[in-house]
Amino acid sequence: MTRIAGPPFPPTWGCSVTLLLQRFFGLALRLVLVPGISLLAAMSWMPASAQAADLAPRPIVFVHGNGDSAALWLTTVWRFESNGYDPALLFALDFPHPTAPSDNTKPTPNRSTADDQLRELSAQMRRILGASTQGKAVLIGSSRGGNTIRNYVKNGGGAAHVSLVILGGATNHGVFALPVNLNSEFNGSGPFLTQLNAGSEVVPGVEYVTLRSDRLDKYAQPTGEFLGMPGKPTNIGYDAPELKGARNIVLDGLDHREVAFHKRAFREMYLAVTGREPVTLDVKPQERPVLNGIVSGFEAGAPTNLPLVGATVNVYEVDPATGERKGAAVHNAQVGPTGQWGPFTASPTAYYEWEISAAGYPTTHVYRTPFPRSSRYVHYRLAPEDKKLEGAGSVVMLARPRGYLGHGRDTFTLDGVAPDGVNPGVPGTATGVKTYPAGASRAVPAMLNGERMTVRTWPLAEGHLTIAEFHD
Repeated sequence: MTRIAGPPFPPTWGCSVTLLLQRFFGLALRLVLVPGISLLAAMSWMPASAQAADLAPRPIVFVHGNGDSAALWLTTVWRFESNGYDPALLFALDFPHPTAPSDNTKPTPNRSTADDQLRELSAQMRRILGASTQGKAVLIGSSRGGNTIRNYVKNGGGAAHVSLVILGGATNHGVFALPVNLNSEFNGSGPFLTQLNAGSEVVPGVEYVTLRSDRLDKYAQPTGEFLGMPGKPTNIGYDAPELKGARNIVLDGLDHREVAFHKRAFREMYLAVTGREPVTLDVKPQERPVLNGIVSGFEAGAPTNLPLVGATVNVYEVDPATGERKGAAVHNAQVGPTGQWGPFTASPTAYYEWEISAAGYPTTHVYRTPFPRSSRYVHYRLAPEDKKLEGAGSVVMLARPRGYLGHGRDTFTLDGVAPDGVNPGVPGTATGVKTYPAGASRAVPAMLNGERMTVRTWPLAEGHLTIAEFHD
């Protein structure tokens, strides 16, 4: 197990010899610096990918977690591109019904069993590899995506098509291991994970890397506070995402989502894929980024990644100081059978508001900080009105899709104060909410760590909701 505490190597190097060694030996450099480990021993320990600094680029397929979408891989894809990885080899998948049922053996409306996920991933891999000149791909998964990837590699013939598996916060040994709800996909004592972990936990011929938190993963806790079982043992520990036979890396201080989507997680992914340090952990801007994505919604009480046909989308450039629109919409669209709302050519320095409307949903105003690069994963999912918010004049939500909000770890504010709904202790929610009395529209400054924007309030009584969504 490798423990990575705090930020990785500094962004600039004061020693040219160190830089030269880093370029040639990549991951090996960290091992050389460990007392008692020689360079030769370190290199023999390294996985095959890290020993070959000039590996031919392979297709990378990103697999999202339970209830999620391809949109969560947005910044990871940007970082691979910023380090010279061919965008044509980067694929983030959308499972149409992304949420698992409570019973993995029973088909449930708008839910996907492990078998459903296996069939979908198998079909997508055939499509991707059929269009690729590369023989094998890299699979990178978050949370439940790890179950899907491991099932494909072990039980779906994927070992013939995959050279490297990287799992961030995967539920490899369950989120609990108890003699109840045995048909839950997430029960480490249930039949699904028992067979997946039987014998070798990794498939021979495929390299495995796991990324996990030290103790801040809400789904790798010794007690069940996040499972509706406060104080009760789960029979798993902080190390539940690890696999015997894998290279297991601990990213201190990161939460369940960050171990897949944070820039420190990207660094470990890039090292594993290429055998080299990334040149940058930042996102390199483009002059004219082109944005696109899908609009989806909810069915049968759960999110979908299916097109919300008929939804309307208007994009406005806004003043970053006030959130006020700078004029007419710079893009208009009505969502058709593909679900796409674009393409839209943006400015890499502009702040935008997406106004999205559809029958049965609040009109949602999503404000975003500038998009430095193109992406086809700028997805928007409308959610039904939250009845608990009825009676408020307006509602502003701060959203961090690629990580959770941690008191004392992160700085997150609306109007200069921490929003409601964020639990203490282990980071466990990606959203915070602030309500306002009825009245004229007003500016609301929003901040998450280094990102800032200003949004506007909209009247809830007229069916409007405001979201300040941050990239990181």
